[in-house]
Amino acid sequence: MEENKEINEVVKEENQAEVALENNSNIKIADDVIAVIAGAAASEVPGVASMAGGFAGGISEVFSGKKNFAKGIKVEAGEKETRIDVNIIVEYGVRIPDVAFEIQNRVKKAVEGMTGLKVIDVNVHVQGVNTDANNVEEEKEEDSNKTE
Repeated sequence: MEENKEINEVVKEENQAEVALENNSNIKIADDVIAVIAGAAASEVPGVASMAGGFAGGISEVFSGKKNFAKGIKVEAGEKETRIDVNIIVEYGVRIPDVAFEIQNRVKKAVEGMTGLKVIDVNVHVQGVNTDANNVEEEKEEDSNKTE
């Protein structure tokens, strides 16, 4: 009976050591990974026409045929926290503060949920407005028909 107690204590001590090793381990998540998570979350927000990135990002999308979710995202990650800048182009007619607020919420939730990092800031930079000529003309025609 006493042998079983001793064995249980040894097993318990071994399990505690394994847990301690797990807690002392370091996990480093690359900034690009955080940028992809943030970009995917931001691009799903209604009112976002596209992500605003540099010339090189657009060229790489054309040649690879894949959507670059990290386009327009800048990440500053530390060991336990991160700051994210999101550059977007909005659709014409949307309320920009509402779109920006929704981006902040979705990006923060996605990054914190998937990485465990605390998101300190999500800064949204509106780089332009997508004024698709057909949509703007149709809206003007509808507005003029309503007033007549």
